[in-house]
Amino acid sequence: MIQTMSISCRTDNRDLLERSLRAVWHPCSQMKHYENFPLVPMARGNGVWLHDYDGRRYLDAVSSWWVNLFGHCNPRINAAITDQLGRLEHVMLAGFTHEPVVQLSERLRGLAPEGLGHCFYASDGASATEIALKMSAHYWRAIGKPGKTQFISLENSYHGETLGALSVTDIALFRDAYGMLIRQQSTVPSPDWRKAAAQEKGEGESAEACALRCADALEQYLRLHHADLAAFIIEPLVQGAAGMAMYHPVYLQRARQLCDAYGVHLIADEIAVGMGRTGTMFACEQADISPDFLLISKGITGGYLPLSVVMTHDEIYRAFYADETSRGFLHSHSYTGNPLACRAALATLDIFIQDDVLASNRIKAAYLNQIATPLRDHHAVRNWRNTGMIWAFEVVSPHRDFAQRCFALALQNELLLRPIGSTVYFMPPYVIGNPEIELLVNGTFHIINQLS
Repeated sequence: MIQTMSISCRTDNRDLLERSLRAVWHPCSQMKHYENFPLVPMARGNGVWLHDYDGRRYLDAVSSWWVNLFGHCNPRINAAITDQLGRLEHVMLAGFTHEPVVQLSERLRGLAPEGLGHCFYASDGASATEIALKMSAHYWRAIGKPGKTQFISLENSYHGETLGALSVTDIALFRDAYGMLIRQQSTVPSPDWRKAAAQEKGEGESAEACALRCADALEQYLRLHHADLAAFIIEPLVQGAAGMAMYHPVYLQRARQLCDAYGVHLIADEIAVGMGRTGTMFACEQADISPDFLLISKGITGGYLPLSVVMTHDEIYRAFYADETSRGFLHSHSYTGNPLACRAALATLDIFIQDDVLASNRIKAAYLNQIATPLRDHHAVRNWRNTGMIWAFEVVSPHRDFAQRCFALALQNELLLRPIGSTVYFMPPYVIGNPEIELLVNGTFHIINQLS
């Protein structure tokens, strides 16, 4: 007899926590730490709120790892997925196609920077990075430059944790554990605004001057190594895992010019910063550039289902167009272009238009900045910064375990915060309203008071 199981309505926090620790190996975690900082069981979500089994609620100020754009259990995205469930749940994309993936590709072509007309699909951000790296190196080989197999990225960059993605990731925690398995690539200086933080006191260089100085270092590297380089991969405007390191868009402009001059591809990793997060649909728009590869994931489905897209232009696409199978781009994922995920993505794009989201976000960002003055001026806060719907600052605290303490105190204040070291950041769903913004800012101020 085949046994089936439904989700029990009698589950409570303690029961689910104990079962999870016995059966689930949680990601990006030291499992032993959960002895002192227990897991947070979640029962349901609604808008910006997550609810546990004991009836407590938490404002999801980090969009559940930066993916949720329009709130949990969004009725419009729910309806699109439900409709698709009755039509086609999945079909392989090798030799087959379907309406949702065609519509999504057409719409992304209309939204993306100029010239990016071809979409290759995968399931997650790290896979998108792998695809772009492979596609770039394969392109150079296809046109008779097989020596161009190296890559560069910014210091403190993060592009995923699969082996190829780790080779262009410069976060020591992730890189060092598996260094023996990867071919480590080189980095160039980051134009991080915090390097120009002295400008707040009227001293030092501006953020723009900092970006241009770092661009000069990029040029020096390209001049020496361009013959071996396939591509430069970069997180436009904000480096997430580096502690929300933000920088001036002039760096992207110079990077595009330099990559063109030295014959190196520019890969824009917009996995975290695309889909309106920096104030424009894609961060590259703020520099008025078009990369050779655009990577999209996380928010593309509104946080519902795994999906990633690598967009590129016709010159690269044509290099793989031939009679021989061996000349094609030989990369695949079983769930490539999944119809359910594509419908969620189409519903997400519909909401952007129907709700004029980018304009609405500008109003919400201005309100948060307005009421955050006491927090920004707190004696323990350093480097307050904001790009679009991302805010970040560092906290001077005597506690070595500041991040864990902040996380725990936030839960007590109905907030889900997940600091990166001493960096506290906000990346809330776009449906956040003024009362929730006030709760977020005032609650965070209270927490910083306790920890400084």
